[in-house]
Amino acid sequence: MTPNIGTADRVIRIIIGLALLSLIFLLDGNNRWWGLIGLGPLLTASLRFCPPYKWLGIDTLGKKKSAS
Repeated sequence: MTPNIGTADRVIRIIIGLALLSLIFLLDGNNRWWGLIGLGPLLTASLRFCPPYKWLGIDTLGKKKSAS
């Protein structure tokens, strides 16, 4: 797994993941479990790898290509 998530993308994923996880404490009944969706962005941020980005050829690392 080659990293394909840059720093800004990673920070955004962490914020969104934590916001979604907070739904576990804010919602009542069975609706609270929708907050577990926040684990997805947190997992991809911690691994610095997003499978859909790889499939679509997206790379937010901003690697500089060497002139050959």
